Amino acid sequence: MKRNFFLTLILLFSYSVNAEGESKSSEIEDEKIQTVVRKEKPETMLPLEDLRVFAESFKRIRSSYVDEITDQDLLMLATKGMLAELDPHSVYLDKEAIKNFEESTSGNYGGLGIEIIKEENFIKVISPIDGTPASEAGIESGDLITSLDGISVKGMSISDAVKIMRGNPDTEISLTIIKKRTSEVIDLKLIRQLVEVSSVRQRYLEEGFGYLRIAQFQARTAQEVREAIIKLKDSGNLNGLIIDLRNNPGGILRASVDVADIFLEKGLIVYTSGRLKESQRRYEARKGDMLSGLPIVTLVNEGSASASEILAGALQDQERSIVMGTNTFGKGSVQTIIPITESRAVKLTTARYFTPNGRSIQAEGIVPDIRVPRYQVTPQDRRSLKISEKNLSGHLTNKRSANEKVDKKTKKEESDLIFQDFQLHQALNVLTGLHKLNTQASANRQ
Repeated sequence: MKRNFFLTLILLFSYSVNAEGESKSSEIEDEKIQTVVRKEKPETMLPLEDLRVFAESFKRIRSSYVDEITDQDLLMLATKGMLAELDPHSVYLDKEAIKNFEESTSGNYGGLGIEIIKEENFIKVISPIDGTPASEAGIESGDLITSLDGISVKGMSISDAVKIMRGNPDTEISLTIIKKRTSEVIDLKLIRQLVEVSSVRQRYLEEGFGYLRIAQFQARTAQEVREAIIKLKDSGNLNGLIIDLRNNPGGILRASVDVADIFLEKGLIVYTSGRLKESQRRYEARKGDMLSGLPIVTLVNEGSASASEILAGALQDQERSIVMGTNTFGKGSVQTIIPITESRAVKLTTARYFTPNGRSIQAEGIVPDIRVPRYQVTPQDRRSLKISEKNLSGHLTNKRSANEKVDKKTKKEESDLIFQDFQLHQALNVLTGLHKLNTQASANRQ
């Protein structure tokens, strides 16, 4: 069928470009085309009239457009248009776009550190990446970019937008943004930086309870997660873990599967479904939970997309983690890079993915088990006079033994967490509660 398709297209172009009202020639070309089409099976017959319209449009644009345009450029634009109309994630990649994509997955490039998609006439922010100019400027998931360096993004492809935003470090770029939360239009001037994304970092929030931040899913993310857990275990008595996937735009599907496998003993992680045989895939966990069943709380928000949603959905469906935060982005599709030539390719949506329980999160997102909005908590005014026992004249002192003394610095950091990050503070409360329940259950069994 592919050979006949191209032969039909060539005949139509030959007819369209060369025929200038020669009816006899037109009849001959029509007969050639009909002969090709008749060889096709009825269910796979090419839409001859639509192909004729395409060829005629090509000819009209080629001859009448205000500026001269080459056949090569017209065909490239036609390919871009085809992909752009399919969905926001399918795009045409030239040599530079392929390079940009490879840089994004490796985590080293000059730019703003922002994941975007096309939405109607605007560029929509999926998520800023930690520690980048976009993140530090307060750009958030759901914000709409309306112009880049004074150029309207209306009709602009994702590839073209990326080209503008990327550049040499220490160079300036201006953006106009509509804020999702307030609908306010703001102008920003950002300085491009070398974006070196560290996909994983870890620390203890308090004794026994670790924090694992995954900023993006790259080729080495799973290995970095293993190393981070080993560091937590070596530096303390790990009783539970918070996995922070907020504002994680996703990345490599295989990386998210490998990370999920670290925390699961067995069972399905995710499966994909598409028209091609190679799109029908199931990813299963291998034996061995690195945390040996310790409680996990996973934090998500509207900036958690794609591979982040795969991990959160797998842990949620397998009842391995409590998911907290707000609904995720809802990108439930898989893109494949399909080479066309040595320097050109298409990034094409080839499958949808489903959580172990068969949920598609496309345009829906992962719904958290416990919804925790992003509140801003402000400290109480401590200047107001409050009377307590220690203010009373002659009060008894607290004769606490030396081993009962509290590390004041640690306690202050714990109390400050609620003001710095309310969602993380609530996740820590839930994690400590899960640990206590597990400890009591274990004691009862004995």
